[in-house]
Amino acid sequence: MAHRTLIRGATCVMPDETVRANVVIEGDRIASVDAPDSARADEIIDASGLVLMPGVIDSHVHFRDPGLTHKEDLHTGSMAAAKGGVTTFFEMPNTNPATTTAELLHQKLDLAASKSVVNYGFYIAATAGNLAEMQKAERTPGIKIFIGSSTGDLLVDGQDDLERIFAETTLPICAHCEDESTVRANAASISGGSAYPDHSRIRNEEAAVICVRRSMDLARRHRHRFHVLHVSTGAECELLKDHADVVTGEACPHHLFFSTDDYDRLGSRVQMNPAVKPPGNPEALWTALQQGVLKMVVTDHAPHTLGEKAAPYPKSPSGLPAVENSLALMLDQVSRGRCSLEQVVRWMCETPALVWDIVGKGRIEEGFDADLVLVDLGKTLTVRDEEQVTKCRWSPWHGQSLTGWPVRTIVMGQTVFHDGRIDEAVRGTEARFDHARGGYWASASA
Repeated sequence: MAHRTLIRGATCVMPDETVRANVVIEGDRIASVDAPDSARADEIIDASGLVLMPGVIDSHVHFRDPGLTHKEDLHTGSMAAAKGGVTTFFEMPNTNPATTTAELLHQKLDLAASKSVVNYGFYIAATAGNLAEMQKAERTPGIKIFIGSSTGDLLVDGQDDLERIFAETTLPICAHCEDESTVRANAASISGGSAYPDHSRIRNEEAAVICVRRSMDLARRHRHRFHVLHVSTGAECELLKDHADVVTGEACPHHLFFSTDDYDRLGSRVQMNPAVKPPGNPEALWTALQQGVLKMVVTDHAPHTLGEKAAPYPKSPSGLPAVENSLALMLDQVSRGRCSLEQVVRWMCETPALVWDIVGKGRIEEGFDADLVLVDLGKTLTVRDEEQVTKCRWSPWHGQSLTGWPVRTIVMGQTVFHDGRIDEAVRGTEARFDHARGGYWASASA
């Protein structure tokens, strides 16, 4: 008989209401959301005073495995995720080797099965020459196109190549949208740059807007589902408003909380692609989230060692770690009155499941996977580099106190994080997809 766990007395963020309830887990599924206090259970978790929410789905991470595992790997990255309340991650394909074939995709799935303490999925990368691989790919959330900021042969910015991908594939497409010619021209105009703030002059608003406009045109003409990764400007949000029927977009914590004003304080710790933008843009992104123009919050967790980040610009690499602190950052905003708990659950749990057609995740509902997080909305902790689980062992939010933290993370019915400790023996499972469901728009109109 499957192990039964009773989570008793939590304030539960359900799909349609937030109520005090008892939730029963049987094996790896949610068996009941309205059980009596006396329900039979092998284990009882007293959740009085805590909030129970679905596990966070971070559909945009770089865990560097294989090929760059001195920065992060699937084990350390997934442990950081578990500590942060993330129960499912989707990893980007720019590893070494890049995930450009179905065989390489399956190899990464096998690797994660042996190493990851939370659930996982992997995108397949587009190149100018792997159309057949994209057409036959399965067991993936979708196709990732680097229409800018790429390595190896992953840059795809030729119009004919992009037309072919949008016209002749069926999987959802997401893209890094920065116009490569604009970026190169900006860099040339300042001789490549010599200081960290130059990064935002090179990867400016114009580079983002040109590429987003171009990508939206492709999506609309080919009626192909498309998702804009890491939106960084208010101008992009204005474009998204006009294409809301075929395009979704996401915000990342670094673009929500940092601007070009932070280079003086943080240097390369806030250097990433797309670059942080001038003041005013973070507030525009928050407004877009509140209005439903941006659909979700994910991290673009992209760690480098502090030694690598300390290199002078432009040798310093772009990217920062965030998966460990993203939920706490958003819960802290709940404590400050900027957003509601229900909005955080919508942005970080429910909507990623809809956008990527994930089966059985994103909600506290009978029959759904038992991916759950207990959070203490009154708990205040200070983010410290030396306490980070991510292998790179630093955070751009070092020294910042946040109110609202995950205190227990449950993955497919198993407690993987509790009382400050991670059970490294737990293994997550491969996410399942039903792309015939049609994504966010089909679900929203159902």
